[in-house]
Amino acid sequence: QVQIVESGGGVVQPGGSLRLTCTASGFNLEGHPVGWWRQAPELRDLPPNQREGVSCISAIGDDTHIRESVKGRFRTSRDDGKNSVYLQMNDVKPEDTAIYYCAVGFGDSDCRGVRRYDWGQGTLVTVSS
Repeated sequence: QVQIVESGGGVVQPGGSLRLTCTASGFNLEGHPVGWWRQAPELRDLPPNQREGVSCISAIGDDTHIRESVKGRFRTSRDDGKNSVYLQMNDVKPEDTAIYYCAVGFGDSDCRGVRRYDWGQGTLVTVSS
């Protein structure tokens, strides 16, 4: 059974850094685009299509997309040898507080061509002093 798992969330002070990790058991992330999405905790019951896209990395890692509001602060990368995709979050702000979800794309090797996503359960990031 495929299981997508996020880790690395927690409480961080404004201006601090955090690295989120997405891994999958029973499934190889290699060959799939992988995205990070987020949702405010109070809105966690909303469906996945209501989440805010943060980043996406293509299947072979040659192309990445980063949300404008986090450009220059967040970066995504992948290590297929470790079956992992990462979201490096630097200079975090209170408005970055959210549940961060990893989503594995199907249907295309490019982020823009994904037809459906399989989702993890999310990891909570709280930015607070």
